[in-house]
Amino acid sequence: MLQLHKSAPSPRPHISLEESYQRCRQITAEYAKTFYLGTLLMTPPKRRAIWAIYVWCRRTDELVDGPQAQFTTPATLDRWEEQLESVFAGHPVDDLDVALVDTLEQFHIPIEPFRDMIAGQRMDLQRSRYQTFEELHLYCYRVAGTVGLMSEVVMGVEHNISVPPWRGEVQRPTEEAIALGIANQLTNILRDVGEDARRGRIYLPLEELAQFDYTEDDLFKGIVDDRWRAFMQFQIRRSRRYFDRAEKGVSALSRDARWPVWTALMLYSKILDEIERNHYDVFRHRAYVPSWRKLAYLPVAWLRAQAL
Repeated sequence: MLQLHKSAPSPRPHISLEESYQRCRQITAEYAKTFYLGTLLMTPPKRRAIWAIYVWCRRTDELVDGPQAQFTTPATLDRWEEQLESVFAGHPVDDLDVALVDTLEQFHIPIEPFRDMIAGQRMDLQRSRYQTFEELHLYCYRVAGTVGLMSEVVMGVEHNISVPPWRGEVQRPTEEAIALGIANQLTNILRDVGEDARRGRIYLPLEELAQFDYTEDDLFKGIVDDRWRAFMQFQIRRSRRYFDRAEKGVSALSRDARWPVWTALMLYSKILDEIERNHYDVFRHRAYVPSWRKLAYLPVAWLRAQAL
């Protein structure tokens, strides 16, 4: 979907704003079905903005994880960052930038999370292993926690909020937004262990694998035994703690954002349940939430949005 060539500069886009947003919607619907379902519960301006942000994030990720990733170099990411600077200056370089420029004008999102995400892609160019969870946490923040920061601005914060007394004073949910991004990324990592291994990558803390006496060779062979199940149970518990932390920030969001955020949070966290249903075999079975189950969670998310 994305190619950056060093030679010929990209032509200026010849597409209307509506067409650009429509293309962003189509890409989001095709590649992020669960996420897209949540966006349909938002107000039109917010859902369009989230589509534009998602597409930029996907294009950034594809530079190091897409069909043309073998041609990506540090210089490629330098040029992508230059294009980002142009977009923030109000000058779209290609058709999909048109929607993002409009989104930035409406919601005034800072550039730092976008830059941090590009820094995360630089990490992917440089390494395919993470020794400790602290190293992995930094990577997760850069490639996914940043999405929480971008989205928080679009969702907005409720200033005249009434919450139950046991919740205490509600602050701007910045840390919770980051936690949701990290929770989603940790879930992605656990779901995609087999796929990543086939590409020679391990996004699991090697230090923790060793604690469960499980080796890289075991992982590449796709061995599912008591060691692996215990390791995955440990990882899933940690991912759920990040989802729990993210939940605490939803009530601070604007009222029209709470239902879609609760929906997206719940649906993504349920992927962990599917991993458990598959007996932790992420090598041969891809965990996903069936459509009928997604629909069943919608009223639950709505009730949480009203009560919590």
